Amino acid sequence: MRRALAIAAVAILPLVNTTGARAAAEPDDRQAAFAAAAEEFKVPQSVLLGVSYLESRWDAHAGQPSNDAGFGPMHLTDAAAYTGSNHHDEGTEDPRGDESRPSAVPEQQAAPVEIPASLRTMEKAAQLTGESHERLRTDPAANIRGGAALLADYQKALGAPLSDEPGDWYGAVARYSGAEESEAAKFFADEVFATIEQGEQRVTDDGHRVTLDPVPGLGKVEKWLEKLGLRPPRRDGVECPPTISCEWIPAGYAELPNNNYGNHDLSNRPHNQKVDYIVIHDMEGYFRPSIGLVENPANRASWHYSLRSTDGHIAQHLKTKDVGWQAGNWYINAKSIGLEHEGFLAEGSTWYTEAMYRTSAKLVRYLAFRHGVPLDRAHIIGHDNVPGTLPTTVRGMHEDPGPFWDWAHYFKLLGKPLHPFGGPKAGSVMIRPDFATNKPYFYGCDRKNPEAACPPLPAGTVWLRTEPREDAPLIKDIGKHPTGESLYSVYDHSARASTGQRFAVAERQGDWTAIWYLGQKAWFHNPAAAPTAIPSMGLVVTPKPGLATVPVYGRAYPEQEAYPEGIPYQAVTPLQYTFSAGEKYTLSGTAATEYYRAVTFDASGHTVVRGKTKYLQIQFGHRVMFVKADDVRVTLAW
Repeated sequence: MRRALAIAAVAILPLVNTTGARAAAEPDDRQAAFAAAAEEFKVPQSVLLGVSYLESRWDAHAGQPSNDAGFGPMHLTDAAAYTGSNHHDEGTEDPRGDESRPSAVPEQQAAPVEIPASLRTMEKAAQLTGESHERLRTDPAANIRGGAALLADYQKALGAPLSDEPGDWYGAVARYSGAEESEAAKFFADEVFATIEQGEQRVTDDGHRVTLDPVPGLGKVEKWLEKLGLRPPRRDGVECPPTISCEWIPAGYAELPNNNYGNHDLSNRPHNQKVDYIVIHDMEGYFRPSIGLVENPANRASWHYSLRSTDGHIAQHLKTKDVGWQAGNWYINAKSIGLEHEGFLAEGSTWYTEAMYRTSAKLVRYLAFRHGVPLDRAHIIGHDNVPGTLPTTVRGMHEDPGPFWDWAHYFKLLGKPLHPFGGPKAGSVMIRPDFATNKPYFYGCDRKNPEAACPPLPAGTVWLRTEPREDAPLIKDIGKHPTGESLYSVYDHSARASTGQRFAVAERQGDWTAIWYLGQKAWFHNPAAAPTAIPSMGLVVTPKPGLATVPVYGRAYPEQEAYPEGIPYQAVTPLQYTFSAGEKYTLSGTAATEYYRAVTFDASGHTVVRGKTKYLQIQFGHRVMFVKADDVRVTLAW
């Protein structure tokens, strides 16, 4: 299990795969595989390429599973071969993250749900092609054959012709989404056809150049979609942009025995509190059972939106005015919106579908605009970037969505690509390795052999070391591993910096750059010929003159004097980390000094306590943290 991996004291050699993908694109083997499969099963090549792009961007992912057990360029799913659970089951993190009302309600598991056909497409592909599951997982050409066979089978089942006209395949493409909702199937098909119209080209993760030539003026025969007989979604005033498929499936909210209630808190945001963060999660469970968890008020976790992997369909569970129990930090929960992205495997998932990336980015952009959330990595954060609330909670905080989430691609889809700012000697940098070619060493991808090395896989992180050399030890995280070393596990971010995060430069030596990280000088490989970071000038904080060290905090709670009578003071407790004179950390902005008192089912007594202490948010390690403005001096990172 992931939890065991994260705390196991195993000795792993510091091996690193730094060569990345092949330096130059190979001949068009992948292109030829698409052409051959299209010809064999009488599917227009543009349709096959368009569907594959929406699923995988034509990547093979070294035969590793996606977040809902999908494999290869056509994302053939084999969920029946795996077991999984929701990540809220694991570890010691309390999703609510508020010791003034700790979760005392036993968590009830959702009833088992039959694995839907959308997560078992490999079985049908094997029947249609005669290929084994192993080949469909690991051989990209076989996988493409399987996807083509499925499309042709869907087309025949509709009574539609095996036509050369892409528009005649609109219904089969919609069915390939696996959606049960008419709107979701339509939006998936529309995304595929928009991709075909505009064309695409890229080099895959294993070095194959693939091109989809644009097909302008593409028509769509929508009558075939109507024949699928899919159900309409329940809208109920969902807060989603009109360009994505979204339905309302409400979270449970009820009074429970012993003065308990679940599974979220009513609020009135943004009128009483501004939303400052959008938190990206990975369910580590598949879509329908995870929704079952959030529908049950006896469960101690909730979130605002769930996103399905195969087609990007979204279910909204909470109004954005209300507070979900999702991030393990009550301060962040009270000021954030949580998005859970479908994940089938309890361990070992290594990539996410393009369909889910696209709808997630459209939703986040919409929410960020509505609530004034900055589109940067200090406010669009992963669950793994949320700090612990107290020294005792740091170790148990979750680590999703993990190193294989492509933040650079995500921010490009958000319309805010991660660009450099400043010259080569800038005093601060943004981590931004080339995702396709950055393939660092990890272990933990194989559920049957969790200590085995992962195959070389694209990742958006860099390892941080104590010295500027490949065999130097990883830096330590005293909160995550109080008595041990950082791990090379995919589930341990103790010594990793992630794409989009900004850090102050401490030193440079040749191809190596050192940043200030968790009170240490942390080195990462950053050669000029293949940089893993870009200049990113901005403001930094450093201890005020005369202060040897400065405490850091996991929340920006008010001072004791701010609390009115009847509301218990929430102690302002530093975390176990400090930073010293001479160290610098990038400034993300001011943090509202607030505590949302909400410990009752009846929301009439809920109160926001506001203080006068000024806090600043900084990028202190892999997680964001806070310092008091009176403790630091703000300067430009020269």
